[in-house]
Amino acid sequence: MDREFIAERQKGLQNYLNVITTNHILCNCELVKKFLDPNNYSANYTEIALQQVSMFFRSEPKWEVVEPLKDIGWRIRKKYFLMKIKNQPKERLVLSWADLGPDKYLSDKDFQCLIKLLPSCLHPNIYRVTFATANESSALLIRMFNEKGTLKDLIYKSKPKDPFLKKYCNPKKIQGLELQQIKTYGRQILEVLKFLHDKGFPYGHLHASNVMLDGDTCRLLDLENSLLGLPSFYRSYFSQFRKINTLESVDVHCFGHLLYEMTYGRPPDSVPVDSFPPSPSMAVVAVLESTLSCEACKNGMPTVSQLLQMPLFSDVLLTTSEKPQFKIPTKLKEALRIAKECIEKRLIEEQKQIHQHRRLTRAQSHHGSEEERKKRKILARKKSKRSAIENNEEHSAKYSNSNNSAGSGASSPLTSPSSPIPPSTAGSKSMSLAIRILIKTYMYTKRSPSLG
Repeated sequence: MDREFIAERQKGLQNYLNVITTNHILCNCELVKKFLDPNNYSANYTEIALQQVSMFFRSEPKWEVVEPLKDIGWRIRKKYFLMKIKNQPKERLVLSWADLGPDKYLSDKDFQCLIKLLPSCLHPNIYRVTFATANESSALLIRMFNEKGTLKDLIYKSKPKDPFLKKYCNPKKIQGLELQQIKTYGRQILEVLKFLHDKGFPYGHLHASNVMLDGDTCRLLDLENSLLGLPSFYRSYFSQFRKINTLESVDVHCFGHLLYEMTYGRPPDSVPVDSFPPSPSMAVVAVLESTLSCEACKNGMPTVSQLLQMPLFSDVLLTTSEKPQFKIPTKLKEALRIAKECIEKRLIEEQKQIHQHRRLTRAQSHHGSEEERKKRKILARKKSKRSAIENNEEHSAKYSNSNNSAGSGASSPLTSPSSPIPPSTAGSKSMSLAIRILIKTYMYTKRSPSLG
């Protein structure tokens, strides 16, 4: 219980927690959140998910759970199960269940209608939803299981069924993709983002684990996340920059993270990125600079259309026979627009709070620095010296005044309190009277010589 030892241990533990919380994957881990905030992370979400899935199976008896896919994703409140259809036992599907997030602004009716609309979305670069349903508190979707996994699995050479931490937190080998892969995958992802933006459908959840690989084709996952109001994987990054304040600019910034990961085989150490390592092409660096550099984060993101015109993607030819289809009724489009505005408004408010907190922290840090403390000591000494001199002068003045008033009080004539005459004034009047008398006497003597 030695004080010095406890202080040293406390400092060491704080440094340990700082390292964990600055690691983007670890800080989102359920164990870390439960340790730091047990009150808000006490629920057993696996049990809640099982209850919801069991209720679903009562009305849809053709589905059957093969096994739970434990911790394959990074979200605490989203659970996955490997499924099969009873009359097609060899076919494997993935069921995902998630509850509502802080950005759910759709009414329950509009929310359920839009979730059920997702299986009708057809696009060569969107991963098809086989089945989707929702209630007032959660959503459940089923997709085909892909043995090859996601774009992140390709980059990290991991197995799709392994836990998220095991797959991506500490990779054995770091290696980026080939330039042609970067160009093709990047172009495909930008095309599907443009399609969603044109439809007025908010996304905001782009990252390598949300891009399924089907041969040489990238297909976007988890369109339901924005409807559920779930936070983005990269929210802790773009919430620092007040110019990234729309879902379109969020998608572009997230694309920068994804492009960096495809190029270098790992995420950036920090954002904004001051300088980029050597890459397969300067065209790659140009796109990265436009989305992740200090200047880009300070001044704002380019549009998806502007990125498509950049040299890295402009010469990529996409061949597909599938015609995109996603019909959203006018009423639901209006509901999406209002929900999108609410999501952006909350993001702007959060960015404002972070900005104010940063200013306060900088001010406190500056105020508590060694240099500032020295300045304050010097100023305090000067102030104390000045006040001491002023006190001495005031004391001397008081002493002098008291002496003067004591000396003149004895010879002063009695005067009325209402019209006091100063001693000096009375003296001068007496003298002038004496002089007048002397002059008159002199003049009278001069006129009468007999008197002399």
